[in-house]
Amino acid sequence: MIRFRLVSPDDIEQLYAISLTTGARGGDASHLYRDGRMMGHIYSAPYAKLSPQTGLVAEDEIGVGGYIVGTFDTRGFEVILEREWWPALRMMYPDPSGDADGWDADQRRCFMIHHPRNAPDSIIDAFPAHLHMNLLPRMQGQGIGSALLDRWVSMARLAGVAGIHLSANAANHGALRFWAIRGFTRLAPPIAPPSETTIWFGLKP
Repeated sequence: MIRFRLVSPDDIEQLYAISLTTGARGGDASHLYRDGRMMGHIYSAPYAKLSPQTGLVAEDEIGVGGYIVGTFDTRGFEVILEREWWPALRMMYPDPSGDADGWDADQRRCFMIHHPRNAPDSIIDAFPAHLHMNLLPRMQGQGIGSALLDRWVSMARLAGVAGIHLSANAANHGALRFWAIRGFTRLAPPIAPPSETTIWFGLKP
């Protein structure tokens, strides 16, 4: 039996684990990182900590196996991150230097902590909300992701959100298919900047 509920700060450790297990184009990224919390520092934990009212988890008898987190106000959330999330992490992790082509996965995430990759204004203007979603393998292929997404989009609609955006790895073909099937439209220039590695999607709820 799957239970859907709002995320709680008590779920953060499980969100860290899910972020790592799904952090390599949807597959396990454990072998890529010395610090297994890097992915969660950026893509899941801050939302559970700072905006639990806009996060949901899917839970079974084993525990939390999937989440969808995000914010209805991306720019406002970026301000909160700068004030309440990034400073402590920047004390823990040095800003990498030298040739970026030689950085490992940990260093690339450290760079993102010191230099967050914010969405372009052209996307925010049309799609001010954004989300991140991941499921462990045991919850994939059962409609759980669609159920989480439907609940989150309904919450956004009730809040009067004008549009929702997300970014996906261009090499994660399963994710690209999922978002397209679920009604998200690929955003192209001039709304989204061209990129070989990132695909931007938008949805009007």
